[in-house]
Amino acid sequence: MATTTHQIAQLPLAAAPLKARTRRNRLRVLLFLAPGLVGFAVFLIYPLVMTVWLSFTNSNMISQAQFVGLRNYRYLLDGDPLIWHAVRNTAWLVVIMVPAQVLFALGVAMVTARLKAGASLFRTLFYLPALAPPVAATVAFVCMFNPNSGPVNRILGLLGIHGPLWFNSPDWSKPALTLLALWGSGTMMVIFLAALLEVPSELYEAAELDGAGPWHRFRYVTLPTISPVVLFATVTGVIAGLQYFTQAMVASQVANGNIQAAPGYPDGSTLTFPQQLYIAGFNQFHAGYACALAVVLFVVAMAFTVVLLRRASGFDIEESPR
Repeated sequence: MATTTHQIAQLPLAAAPLKARTRRNRLRVLLFLAPGLVGFAVFLIYPLVMTVWLSFTNSNMISQAQFVGLRNYRYLLDGDPLIWHAVRNTAWLVVIMVPAQVLFALGVAMVTARLKAGASLFRTLFYLPALAPPVAATVAFVCMFNPNSGPVNRILGLLGIHGPLWFNSPDWSKPALTLLALWGSGTMMVIFLAALLEVPSELYEAAELDGAGPWHRFRYVTLPTISPVVLFATVTGVIAGLQYFTQAMVASQVANGNIQAAPGYPDGSTLTFPQQLYIAGFNQFHAGYACALAVVLFVVAMAFTVVLLRRASGFDIEESPR
């Protein structure tokens, strides 16, 4: 009994080295994390905070910035004559181009996953366009769809079809950009292909024994199994669509034949929200207004991401009891 009492009395003294060891372990972990934390603070947190602050100023990155309150945001809603063209074009790309790209990549992945002979060759051919630099790929694509000398309209002419103006038409410029996105969806196709190859074959065999057809096997076996990958492709596609810049800028300038021309040719149909941000910040030197546009773009992208993730989690909760 005396020994037990003595051991209990020594417990606080024994706990002290343990606390010191725990503190040293935490300091060691923080030391290893320090480079990443410093980089995160310098290259993400600080620019984000400064962008929010500058959005409330009249900064032009040259003279001293002055606080103007919500003036930049009011100008975004009522004063900018081009911003709503950019919003409509960006919304069109997000609503039409992103789902088309996801469905196309999923369809190509399903076809290549079923190939027996020459599967590696076809996978390589489908993935190669994704390796092309965006600027070079866009220039080549615009030349291919040139309404006068491009091979696409020539082939359509041989088939008795009068080809449209594509990138030179306000009605066809965004569908042409969508075709460009489908052509370059090799990376998304590879991700879907990896997910499809991981679906257990036993599930397909069990569904087939139960009399499930191809559509029901896709609906109740393939789609639920790869749903996290579909969610990932959708979220990243929406974010990329909201930030769509390079291809639209290059396509408008090449189709116009003047790299010094204002973005949006023809008739503002390819002007996107990031392009308007670029014009405000680097052409007009309205850095405060450009920061306001950047803040709005960040908030919209975050809202889309949260909505998609919540809907996906709600779907999982509803489907899980089954």
